[in-house]
Amino acid sequence: MRFQGKTAFVTGGAVGFGRAFARALTSEGAAVAIADIDADTAERTAAELTSHGAQVIAVPCDVADEHQVDRAVAVTIKRFDGIDILINNAGLHLTKYNQPFGVLSRDDIRDLFNVNVIGVINCTLACRDSMRERGGGVVLNISSMAGFINISPYGVSKLAVRGLTVAFASELSPDRIRVNGIAPGLMNTENALADLPHSLVHDIVRERQLVHRLGTMDDVVSAMLFLCSDEASFITGETLKVSGGYPLTV
Repeated sequence: MRFQGKTAFVTGGAVGFGRAFARALTSEGAAVAIADIDADTAERTAAELTSHGAQVIAVPCDVADEHQVDRAVAVTIKRFDGIDILINNAGLHLTKYNQPFGVLSRDDIRDLFNVNVIGVINCTLACRDSMRERGGGVVLNISSMAGFINISPYGVSKLAVRGLTVAFASELSPDRIRVNGIAPGLMNTENALADLPHSLVHDIVRERQLVHRLGTMDDVVSAMLFLCSDEASFITGETLKVSGGYPLTV
């Protein structure tokens, strides 16, 4: 198993991609801390995975609050002796944040960037010392296809995540910590499909993508497992688009 003896700290790990990441990592031998602002759902997810023999704990955590992050990381280190993998998955999205800056309130914009950008900074810095002490580690940031289009507050926040991926890859390289990102495209998830007009979904899949199907959880999970593994040991500072070929950029 690729992650036997490793510990992963997964933010936003209670539902959606975070839960899928946690499940996949445990299936490859990792112990996992599910860090989520929704403590009750995190506990249920942890209990489900534990019932299948995995080593999993739930840690309440608002990634925008550096003190909560520090506490959650400390609890994880105490339980599992350290952290090897950080997945910065927690984020605000939805159509609400794809409106123009002039439409959203300043509080909404502040909340968006506090979670999507400051949250990545808080968690990465909090996990750095443990990774360094264990001889290195991996940080994986979840960006978005929107980060390559970046015409909305959400897109700009995910563009910033791409920038943080490059900046932290450089800053943490002396500690033997690799930092990469994944930018998912349009995914066949209940939340994504419920939040977007059917006409837009059809236009993206049939007219803009080169692969004419919706993405799946497995598409993104496979990319996560690769980038977090030793198979990607010569890759850092990159954001991999998992989006069916849209948008193509040079």
